[in-house]
Amino acid sequence: MAQGHSVDEYLETIYFLAFPIGEYTPGTGSPATLASRVAEMLGVSRASAGEMLKRLEVEGLVERGEHKEALLTPTGRKRAEKVVRKHRIIERLLTDFMGYTPGEAHVQADELGDTFTDDMIERIDVRLGHPDRCPHGWPVDPDFEQSENRELAPLSDLAPGARATIVRLAEHDGELLHWFYDEGLVPGRELEVRAAPAAGPVRVKLNGGERAIGEKAAAGLFVRPA
Repeated sequence: MAQGHSVDEYLETIYFLAFPIGEYTPGTGSPATLASRVAEMLGVSRASAGEMLKRLEVEGLVERGEHKEALLTPTGRKRAEKVVRKHRIIERLLTDFMGYTPGEAHVQADELGDTFTDDMIERIDVRLGHPDRCPHGWPVDPDFEQSENRELAPLSDLAPGARATIVRLAEHDGELLHWFYDEGLVPGRELEVRAAPAAGPVRVKLNGGERAIGEKAAAGLFVRPA
């Protein structure tokens, strides 16, 4: 394993990158390789990410595309979707029944993922009443998530004057996720973009006031434009 991250954590990260939200782009400059993008999201070195991607290829979970990029195989995609669904159901168990905050639940779900069997997850899902979304707004059903992606956009993509409703919060950065909740930037909250400079914070109207949201945070708030 690379720096403590499991195969399933890598597959979950590759899954997120494989199904972009709106017109998601990885950044400016030359096209980033999957290894560097995965490394950035997991907080590991590119070398470690590259080693794990080779392992996933050997195990038949990823394959090389036309430009040598790593893509999920049908087997890899099925496993990744299973991991994603499990994570989101565990998060709902932690928030709905155990009193964890949404931010805490994300961290704990990462730790608990391997301790729940498939049967346990299905029983939890039934007891929870088949929840539609995790606490951060991500659909439990991967198929619905992928179809909804086209309806959403990062807040950073919106122009001044645009109104939108927050639907999902980026999860891969724990500190940022906690910040969203501390600031009241939660799923279902409506806002209006007041200023959106090419570089620098986005200014929004929220709860009758105006506040600045940094570039990184704005890129991690996925909204449904009105």
